[in-house]
Amino acid sequence: MAPALQIKYSKYDRYYLPIIILSGLVFFIPYLGSVHLFDWDEINFAESAREMIVTGNYHQVQIDFHPFIEKPPFFFWLQVLSMKAFGINEFAARLPNAIFGLITLCTFYFIGKQFKSRLFGFLWALCYLGSFLPHMYFKSGIIDPVFNYFIFMGIFFMFRAIPDEKSPNSKLQTSNRKLQYLFIALSGTFIGLANLTKGPVGLLIFLLTFFAYLLLKKFKNFPSLKKILIFTACFTIVSFFWFGQEVINHGFGFIKGFLQVQSDLFSKPVAEHGEPFYYHFVVVFFGCFPISILAFPVLFRRDFEYTDLRRLMRILFWGVMILFSITTTKIIHYSSLTWFPLSFLAALYIYYIIEERRPVRKYVIWLLIIVGILFSSLLTALPLMAAHKEWIIPYMNDPFAVASFQFPVYWSGWEFMIGLVYLLAILFGILLLARKKILVGALTIFYSTALVLFFYLINVVPKIESYSQGPAINFYKSLAGKDVYVTTYGFKSYAQYFYFQKQPSNSKPQTITGDDLDFLLTGPIDKTAYFVTKITQTDFPSAYPQCKLIKQEGGFLFYRRDPERN
Repeated sequence: MAPALQIKYSKYDRYYLPIIILSGLVFFIPYLGSVHLFDWDEINFAESAREMIVTGNYHQVQIDFHPFIEKPPFFFWLQVLSMKAFGINEFAARLPNAIFGLITLCTFYFIGKQFKSRLFGFLWALCYLGSFLPHMYFKSGIIDPVFNYFIFMGIFFMFRAIPDEKSPNSKLQTSNRKLQYLFIALSGTFIGLANLTKGPVGLLIFLLTFFAYLLLKKFKNFPSLKKILIFTACFTIVSFFWFGQEVINHGFGFIKGFLQVQSDLFSKPVAEHGEPFYYHFVVVFFGCFPISILAFPVLFRRDFEYTDLRRLMRILFWGVMILFSITTTKIIHYSSLTWFPLSFLAALYIYYIIEERRPVRKYVIWLLIIVGILFSSLLTALPLMAAHKEWIIPYMNDPFAVASFQFPVYWSGWEFMIGLVYLLAILFGILLLARKKILVGALTIFYSTALVLFFYLINVVPKIESYSQGPAINFYKSLAGKDVYVTTYGFKSYAQYFYFQKQPSNSKPQTITGDDLDFLLTGPIDKTAYFVTKITQTDFPSAYPQCKLIKQEGGFLFYRRDPERN
């Protein structure tokens, strides 16, 4: 770095970490509960945590008070702790991810500080804070932000534990054997925690990443047998806290069933999430704006400062992208681990052009302009179309969507301006980059993205949610605490469990499949049963005339069936 730049930026070094902490607190925690949890995953996971509290069974994951073997319990334990402190609500369900968001930003800062400088650590944290999907996921109630953090830390500590004497990453790697053994133990512990959070896919990603890394290094620094045993011991001990106890309680048939579920997610289009091969490439390119564009020069150029850490980050990125592109089930957050290395590579490019006084490449500027205009246009158009539904309803072919848009939602009329302000801010930031005011331009782009998401999630998303699932959730909430049955017909949902606050005593005849649903529809029920269907379920009234229509709200129909009186 040139001396002038060192003087220019060194006086701000002491403020970087406080700014990161303050940014995480301001952007991730406020208004976490401003919108209902979304079906399926958010409500599914929050319901599992709620049922742990209701039943007092904190070891077995349940949904509708039946075993749910698809996920291990660690994330639900975090939600349980949050719900114990703040109540069973949306804020508590999302708080663990917000806390891990702050931890992740600080982790990036400290690793970046060791790797390059405080400025690099600051830039890395801002890259993650100021990108669309990475920012939004820390305000969600899904498992992946915690899961990804554990995998990343496991990979990072393994990297620190297997140094190469010729490696240029002297600050991150050590020849001290005691420290190497400590890093190996930490690596095994974090991968064990990943296993407790979402299952063996964390170990699979870890092994594939390091096999590719060591292969490129021609296995010159392959870990010793002692290090492998330490890693295995730590991984096994941590994993035993749940997997071992489940085997003791239920036998090895539990492991077989659990692994079968994981295999199905990989090989079959589970939950109607079959998408084309290139799905995750599109998601990452558009969803991770602006870092997906800023990382381009580093991601593809072989002649760019080729440190081992950069090599590892590229391997992690491409490994995850390829792995989840060949899986049959494709969901947005499956490729979310790529956001960690992507933010690193974007920060590396920004740091490089600051350090070397280089101009931003023209194609990067143009891609930022094009995608920035696209995003701001969408953010502007969405509230405009929702407030003026008559503009789009004639072009909609889905009766459920048309009816959903008929639900009365109040729009003040200014919400579209959030997108316009973002357009001006993002173009101003790009202009600063083009004029070689790199740090100020990057700060403008990242913080304008964080701010637009902050205000959008407060002022727009809750209103959009009112169209999609709001009427059904409000209906479930109106029945909470009543001694009745509540279920859905014709579509799958977890919302009726969480928002109805279903209790174990209500669960015996009521599930969403098979003969139990038939019992509620036609059997000798002992209390009132309520059914929620979509207006597209046209066969329901004729098939079950004993169920009386209560009302229609949006795209949902609400029916009631009373027990027969003798």
